[in-house]
Order: sequence, then C-alpha cells, then structure tokens
Amino acid sequence: MDFKLNYNPLITIIIAVYNGEQYIAQTIDSILAQDYKNFELVVIDGGSTDSTCKILEAYQHHFSYFISEVDKGIYDAWNKGIDGAKGDWIAFVGSDDILLSSTLTDYVAHIAAHKLLDYDFISSKIQFVTADLKPKTYFGRAWNWPSHKVEMRVAHVGALHGRELFKRYGKFNPTYKIAGDYELLLRPRKNLKASYLDKLTVLMRQEGLSNTNTKVFDESLRAKILTANRNKLICRLEYFYLISKFYLLRVLR
Repeated sequence: MDFKLNYNPLITIIIAVYNGEQYIAQTIDSILAQDYKNFELVVIDGGSTDSTCKILEAYQHHFSYFISEVDKGIYDAWNKGIDGAKGDWIAFVGSDDILLSSTLTDYVAHIAAHKLLDYDFISSKIQFVTADLKPKTYFGRAWNWPSHKVEMRVAHVGALHGRELFKRYGKFNPTYKIAGDYELLLRPRKNLKASYLDKLTVLMRQEGLSNTNTKVFDESLRAKILTANRNKLICRLEYFYLISKFYLLRVLR
C-alpha cells in the first residue's frame, strides 16, 4: 500500500462567528471549494444579533455540528467546536478569512510525504489582506521553542492540530481573550511535535482583534510566566521590546 496515495484523514474545520454577516458566506464558500473533500465543517455562533444566523441557515446542511448561543469569547467557542469535532486533525478559521482551494490538499500531502501522523501541530504561511482582499504582508514561520517562548511567530489560522494535542494538554483557556492560541502552544514547551508547510494557505483580513489590540502583549506576558514558567524579569524585558516594536512599525506604516 502506498502511504502517500492512501492517506485520507478526516479534517475538522471550526469557525467561530459573532455578528459576521459581512464576510461569513465568503469564508464558508472558500471552505466548500476545497480540492480535498474529506473534511467536516463545525460552526459555533456566539448568539449573533445581525443577519449572520439567517446566512448560516442557507449553509446548515453543510455543517456536521452547529451551535448558536452566547459564549465567553472565541476560545470558549473553539472549545465547543472541539467537543463536536470528529476529525483526525482540527483547524480553526476566522469568520472573515479565506482558505485557498488547495489548502487541505497541501496539508495532507505534506503529512503523508513526511509521515507526520503523530505530530501535534502543522502550520503554514498566511497573507494579511485588506477588507477587500488587497494583499499586504506575509506571516508565519516554522515553529521552534527558542523563538516561540518569546513571541508567537507561527500562523495559527488554518493550522492543523492533532486530536492528541488537546487530549494531552487540554483545550483553550477561555480566560484569555486574544492570546489563548499562543498559551496553548506554550504548554508542551520544547516537546511540541511541530512541522511547517512552506506554502501560502490562508488570506487573513488584518482587522482582527489580535492585530490591533495591545492587550495581546499583556496576555502573552501572563502566559509566558504562568504557563511556560519563565523568568519574570526576562519576560518583562521581552514585553517592553515587543510592544515598542509594535508601535514603531505602526508609525513607519
């Protein structure tokens, strides 16, 4: 049996949405247009008050799992999605992101080629775009512990998480509002089994909360100290460096 040709894992894609009427249909369409077809779509609505739920009704026959209720934020919603997921791999996509049509095919080919079935996390490259999808900058490097313990340099959107990752290290901590994905990947520390797909997979509108809110630095500092158990002084020095770089880049833009 040719492992590469016969590897056909079920992939769960989770979308958490709240008042996302403007882009949610575009996001779902990009998922349904995937070349790779062995996936399920899980949608968690946070009790939207706009026309989001009406839009979702038109797609509901494509959902393997759907909830619409008030939640405690995106990580609480993602945890609900994990509870309903059946896939061997789980990915999280923002309600205004666009998955390139070859994304899942590229991930599965990468896993098969390198025999990564027991890996925890596989990330790739994304491109930030404007609201009308005009290209901006690229983001997403290969994961490694020395850099990750300082700051989040991997692209989390669209990345694949092995089911065992959540069994071993738990689900997202909903007390975090922006940096919960970073905190999750700090838990295994240097033991995270990660791989990198050096391809563009997602277009991400850059108006997202973590890209515009400096609270991400506060939450990342908390995670580095409490979860990674790192030296407080070093973490605070990193905090001032990172937030200074953030403001400098905003000025230069």
